[in-house]
Amino acid sequence: MAYAPINLAEKFTKFSEPWSPKIIARLNDYDFKLAKLRGGFVWHRHTDTDEAFLVVDGAMRIDFRDGAVALRPGEMFVVPRGVEHRPWADGECRVLLIEPRGTLNTGDARGARTVDDPTWV
Repeated sequence: MAYAPINLAEKFTKFSEPWSPKIIARLNDYDFKLAKLRGGFVWHRHTDTDEAFLVVDGAMRIDFRDGAVALRPGEMFVVPRGVEHRPWADGECRVLLIEPRGTLNTGDARGARTVDDPTWV
């Protein structure tokens, strides 16, 4: 086994498309995914799991039907399971997502932006 750190900055150079999470590590049954966000995403919820967002670079907002939370680099927020939300980033925002293996990026709102089988980078 090769022992090497995962360099987030280097991993972010391997893809450019927004809203297309890429797996960088797996811890037990949890995936660590990188994503670039730009503009608005779809309203959705994850009925069986919480979803963690950690902002690496840029800024984003997570909208809820009754409010919103703004995140900057180094800040993290966990969306509780079953809570409808919509991520939004005015400019490019780079995030680390932590969620159970197999969690769809669009949750219960399948559509054109759904990534059924995220790739590894």
